[in-house]
Amino acid sequence: MILLVEDNEDDEELTLRAFKRHHVSDEVVIVRTGEEALDFLFGAGLYAGRDTTIAPVLTLLDLNLPKIDGYEVLRQIRADERTKDLRVVVLISSKRDEVAFSKVSGPTSYIRKPVAFPELASAAQKLGLAWPLPRPGP
Repeated sequence: MILLVEDNEDDEELTLRAFKRHHVSDEVVIVRTGEEALDFLFGAGLYAGRDTTIAPVLTLLDLNLPKIDGYEVLRQIRADERTKDLRVVVLISSKRDEVAFSKVSGPTSYIRKPVAFPELASAAQKLGLAWPLPRPGP
């Protein structure tokens, strides 16, 4: 499963199209706020009772989120023993975000929005996620 934390519907659609074009068959769970992301990961709120032992293989995290921003989401992910090793790729939309993100610690990578699949695959591979691109068809 891939967790997409994105409040912009256009960016969400572009990401889902990139997955479809490159035959990514993982289930994609979409949440729109930092609070909802944390609830999903820790089995709280709307996701109370969710089996949190089933963790995303990859979390795509927008930094600029309503309620709780992506920096705080990442901080809480890294601070909790259950989630500290999650593979997180941060979605950056500006040079300012890139500079600010460089101060965040933890095994995390980033890509610029809109999401281009080759960059996403490269970032995921840097985090140890073997995500081969599909072979060309006949």
